Order: sequence, then C-alpha cells, then structure tokens
Amino acid sequence: MKPFAPYLLLLCLLPAVALSLPAPAGALTRQPVAAGTFYPADPGELAGLITDLTRQAEKTAVKTPADRPLRALIMPHAGYVYSGLTAAHGALALKNRFFQRVIVLAPDHCAGIGQCAVTGADACRTPIGTIPVDTKTVARLKQSTMFITAPPASESREHAVEVVLPFLQAWLKNFSLVPVITGPVTPQRLADAIDSVLDETTLIVASSDLSHYLPQARARGKDRETIDMILQGRTGSLAREPDRACGAIPIETVLYLAKRHNWQPVLLHYSNSGDTAGPTDRVVGYAAVAFYGETDMTKRITQKQGKALVALARKTIFDRLGMDEGEAPDGIENEKVLHTPCGTFVTLTLDGELRGCIGSLTSDESILEGVRRNAVNAALYDPRFPPLTHEEARRMAVEVSVLTEPQPLAYKDAKDLLSKLSPGTDGVILKKGLAKATFLPQVWKQLPEANEFLSHLCAKAGLPENAWEQGGLEISTYQVQSFEGAE
Repeated sequence: MKPFAPYLLLLCLLPAVALSLPAPAGALTRQPVAAGTFYPADPGELAGLITDLTRQAEKTAVKTPADRPLRALIMPHAGYVYSGLTAAHGALALKNRFFQRVIVLAPDHCAGIGQCAVTGADACRTPIGTIPVDTKTVARLKQSTMFITAPPASESREHAVEVVLPFLQAWLKNFSLVPVITGPVTPQRLADAIDSVLDETTLIVASSDLSHYLPQARARGKDRETIDMILQGRTGSLAREPDRACGAIPIETVLYLAKRHNWQPVLLHYSNSGDTAGPTDRVVGYAAVAFYGETDMTKRITQKQGKALVALARKTIFDRLGMDEGEAPDGIENEKVLHTPCGTFVTLTLDGELRGCIGSLTSDESILEGVRRNAVNAALYDPRFPPLTHEEARRMAVEVSVLTEPQPLAYKDAKDLLSKLSPGTDGVILKKGLAKATFLPQVWKQLPEANEFLSHLCAKAGLPENAWEQGGLEISTYQVQSFEGAE
C-alpha cells in the first residue's frame, strides 16, 4: 500500500503491452488516481518498469501447470518499487492465456463502503491505455442489494483496483473490466454473486497486501501463516483476522470459489517491503498466488437448469406414485451439461421437516439419471421414513444437490481438522473401516459449530461421537450446487 518512489526506469516498451479496447464515444472514463505515486505516470517509464520487473521475475518464476486453466490470481496493490516484483510474478501466470473479462476484487481503503461498490464509469484509464468496463455484468451485479455504485470518494481516491491494471494490460489484449470494491460483506455471499457471472473467459483477481508495519522477522512468520491458510483453502480465518491481509474479503471470496470449483492454488512469489525498497522495522507483506482449475466452467449448472432438475425430481415422484400431476421440464434432455456423470442428492421436506434424502457421492450415471433415481429412492425407500403418500407428495418441497468430486482432506489432529473445514461450504464424508457417513453442506444450518457437526456425523456413521477427536478417520470434502422448489 506504499506509494511509488524514485526508481531507475528502463525506457523500452514491453513488447506484450497492448493498448486496450477504446471506450465508446462519449463514455465516462475513470481517470487514474495512483499514477505518479504508486507507479510512473509516463507511459514509457511505466512500460519500462514493468519490463524490468518481468525480466527479474522470470529468473525466479516457479513452474505452473500450463495444461490447466488459470481461474484466479491474488496480487498486491502497493507501490511498484515495493511490491512490483511480486506483482510481476503474478502477472507471469497470464503468459499465453486469454481472457475476455477480468473481475478485480479489492478492499475499500478510503470511502467507508458498507456493501460492495462497482464503478459508474464506462471505462478505466491507466497511462498504458483505456480498459472498457463490462457494463452489462456491472448492471447484473447491481440487481443484488449487495452492490452499489461507487461513491465519489472511492472513484477519486481508491488505488487498490487501479494498481494491478497495468500488469494485466501488459499481458492481456482486448479485455473488459469489472472493478469491485468490497466493504464488510460476507465472502460466501460475494462468492455466490461472482459465481453467477463466471464463464470460461473470465479471470478473477483479488487485490491484497498482507501484514502491515511489523518488524521484518515477525512479518515473515505471520505472512507464512496467512499464505498457508490460502494454500489450504481455510475460509473464515482471514476475515476473522483482518490484520493478516487488507484484502481479506477478496481473498476469501476466491477461496470459496476455489473450493466450489476445485481450483488448486500455487504460490508464485512472496516478499515484503523490507526485501525491496523499505526499512526493515515496519514492513508490508506481499504474495502472488494463482488458482488453476481442473473442471470445465461450462459444467456449472445455471439457475434455470437447476430449477428444471427440481421439476424433474417432482415429476418423477408423481409418475412413480401414479399421479397424473406436474409437468415435465421442457427441453431438459437437450442440456448437454446435465448428461455429465456426477454425484447428486434429492432431499424432500414437509413443513420444514426432513421427509426423505437419498443420493450418491460419485456416480457413473448422468446428473439427469441420478436425479430421477434418487428422487424415487428419497420418496419411497429412505429407511427412516414410510413411503411418501399422495397427499404428502402434493405438499413436498424438493431440493436437488449436484456435487463436486470429493477430495481427501489431510489433517494432523482434531484441532487441525476443525481449522480446515469451511462451515456452510463443505460437505463432509467420514469413514473408518466399514463405517461411513456424509452430511451435505446444508446441514451446517442446523449444526453451525464444526465440533458439533463432526460429532453428529460420527454418530450417523455408528461411531462414538468423539471419534473425530481420536484420529484415524478418513475425511473427504466436497461442495454442492443446490436448487429448491415447492408447490
């Protein structure tokens, strides 16, 4: 977060720099507010500095998975003389990548925003060029009460989005921007909103520095802990300890998305201002982290498709009970994504009380086939309940959950296990010998404390409630997309 200081600048233009798409005629353009302080205002000097930092970063760059899609980056937003080398390591991950749109999530430093703010401008300018704002996506986000138009104090003073833009411009061509300034919102809710606009050509950037103004040795220790939290996907920890990272909410938003979509993090670089140009008694920490996704983002289920799955489950139950009611969802068989093999659950409730829940954690059958089979099993063959009656079927609420592939969770002891679970996000599979049980993420609503959640899950598996404290359990986690509907 420290401003730019005098620096020996190379004057050669970075070959990869491309002037971004021009803004439409008459468009409102946000002017740079950090040029000349956090980074050079002269285009040639700025390009030369990025060139120099990039060449330095190439010497110590870590190996990244070139065959896997890049989904998100964490990058610092301090003055380039301090954090530029770490930012350059992050930007190197963009080499040979293509994105049509970049969503930058950054913390609020100056306006006291209570929600999330998106720019009211049509474009954002840096000395390198002008980047058009994706106004359609901005308008879509603003349909939620979580988002407001950025106030003048933010537009005229905030640097946290702007400072990362020249590095993006150095590698990406013809991309649009969705700048989001985050107030004290719930990262999981923000992740839900961002998830609704993601596609294969969208990159998310979380703009954040790490610890602030600690002696260098203490800062390195604290930052190492923070980086471990990020690499382990420990949601909740950063937001509860905001002194670890000024962009805790942007980072945690990315972590929730990473869990949901099975993105894997890679640490690209760490430094602090004492390593570069500042004193060592009060340093600011910086990290660059890239997230790579194995899953195809086109396999995400849209809300429309999810509602169709709920209708399919309902109609399947009606048909099995011999009830000539309900309508089959039109065109559902033509949805390619729904033919993907995937674990599914169907949950039935009456007046808010569970009435049946059956599913499969992984499956060779398609989502459509799984929903049909699990709907019948939840209605007629859940051993905890008698078969559903016609009258109950007319009143039932139906929830369909589509699961990600379960991933083993490595942990040292009970305390470590508690720290690595993400309440509200993780479905958990517990196994010991022949004993096995799972709770969907929705169960966190009834059991919000991790120790209580695990105790009930142990009991469900037929194990002592404190078995999770004794060790020796195999734990896996998964995430779900869930869709609901009631008559």
